[in-house]
Amino acid sequence: MFNFHMTYGIAVLLFLSGLCAGFIDSIAGGGGLISVPVLLSIGMPPQIALGTNKLQSSFGSFSASWYYIKKGEANLKEAWKGIFFTLIGAVIGSWSIQQLDSGFISHIIPFMLLIVFFYTFFSGNLGYESRTAIIPKNIFYMGAGLCLGFYDGFFGPGTGSFWTAAFVIFLGFDMTRAAGFTRVMNFTSNIVALLLFIYGNKIIYSAGLCMAAGQALGAFMGSHLAIKKGAAFIRPVFMSVILVTILRLIYINYF
Repeated sequence: MFNFHMTYGIAVLLFLSGLCAGFIDSIAGGGGLISVPVLLSIGMPPQIALGTNKLQSSFGSFSASWYYIKKGEANLKEAWKGIFFTLIGAVIGSWSIQQLDSGFISHIIPFMLLIVFFYTFFSGNLGYESRTAIIPKNIFYMGAGLCLGFYDGFFGPGTGSFWTAAFVIFLGFDMTRAAGFTRVMNFTSNIVALLLFIYGNKIIYSAGLCMAAGQALGAFMGSHLAIKKGAAFIRPVFMSVILVTILRLIYINYF
């Protein structure tokens, strides 16, 4: 097991990075773009950094989910089928990553996110207002839950962006409601991955909980601002996160 020594400076760094990650993640996803590099920068091996990140991100996704539900932007009664299929997909994905190399999928994801980016960019008012769903909810939750739950358990980057885009495009949600339901689905797959890392003893609890305190506060602040400002605020943040995720994955894979 990695020998981790917590200092005051590291504690402050973890709390503040968790705060920033939780804020961004609760609005548009992509908080891992902040938290994982920070955990790696203090010397954690990749698997332990990923496990510790799942611990802290679970607190943020729970905090954001709770706030969105409280404000009526997400509904557990409506989302339970999505939660169920996301859980199944995440279990399969988390198991599969232990058997297979995730490298092949990491080359595909930047191009899929690029499609989401340009589709959103050229779709005018997409996400500003609710629209009629273009597929039945049961089919959507089964397909998206299994696919995106699997993806989050197997690889992860961009999951929140894919969920938000899927809710907006296929169910006609506005950006605020899509962000709320996305946090619920993210929390589901986060918990599955967290249990897997706990079983594998790949978590530094002192670091994860320190970062989780900032993550929960940041998620509360971000979800509050997202609900208050609506799609006009969420959309540019959403597109910025997608673009940064694309650039990061391209850099990792090809440079």
